[in-house]
Amino acid sequence: MSLFVGLDIGGTKFMVASADQNGNIIERTRADNTFNLKSDLALLNQMITDVSHGEEILGIGAAIGGPLVWEQGIVSPLHQPTWNNIPLKHIMEDQWKCPFFVDVDTNVAVLGEYYSSKITASKLLYITLSTGMGGGFLIDGKVYRGLNGTHPEIGHQSIPYHCVNPDAIQCECGAKDCLEALISGNGIRRIYGKPAEELSSAEWEEVAYNFGQGLRNLAAILTPDIIRIGGGIAIGGGETFVQNAASVMRENLKIVPPPEVSLSHLGYDTALYGAIGIAIHGLND
Repeated sequence: MSLFVGLDIGGTKFMVASADQNGNIIERTRADNTFNLKSDLALLNQMITDVSHGEEILGIGAAIGGPLVWEQGIVSPLHQPTWNNIPLKHIMEDQWKCPFFVDVDTNVAVLGEYYSSKITASKLLYITLSTGMGGGFLIDGKVYRGLNGTHPEIGHQSIPYHCVNPDAIQCECGAKDCLEALISGNGIRRIYGKPAEELSSAEWEEVAYNFGQGLRNLAAILTPDIIRIGGGIAIGGGETFVQNAASVMRENLKIVPPPEVSLSHLGYDTALYGAIGIAIHGLND
């Protein structure tokens, strides 16, 4: 039997799955990474072996943190300092003798939503809200890329925010008042002094308000048909958090029609399903 393989190469863990030609997962595995390039690559190859059982692999797709050069498959994920300027496409195609595709994890995640949900809407925005905040945007099934292929950074917008501890707002990018610094896992720990799972109802409402203002900006500028939201913070807050933010968006969105907003149904597997999707369908420019 011929199959496809998807890789979700995270900053602390790897997830690998084999799938049939319709994208249905056959077998999957998960492991903590080793924080060493050579052993990480050996681990990934072993995981691919474990889920493929010697069957022919027709294609491999991968999601990884940026920055990267997606056309050439050269990766330098910020959360894996030993992975710097690594020609991952060349390495994996030489090892497995099949096409290999890799892109920024949020781009792969939006493709996961697109393929798994069989979405027909023209414009789909996926937002991940976890340690940081990022997103991927599809137009007619194709990833939107910015100037010179730059990945848009939707978390680094400024909003009219509410914050009980404004002196604690600090974004890793160095800019002031980024949305990511207000609502990401790292931002929540700085502002409230605790992880998201320990927030009070009032604190969740403040985070939802700020997120909703960010959704308003994105809806007004990108005019998506659908916004899907994933990541650990969003999953922890649940549909109530997402819909509270969507309500703020709708209340403050006056000119363009509001998009449909919902929590991703794929949980923590969005990027993995997207990786399987690009293994099957490839990437387009």
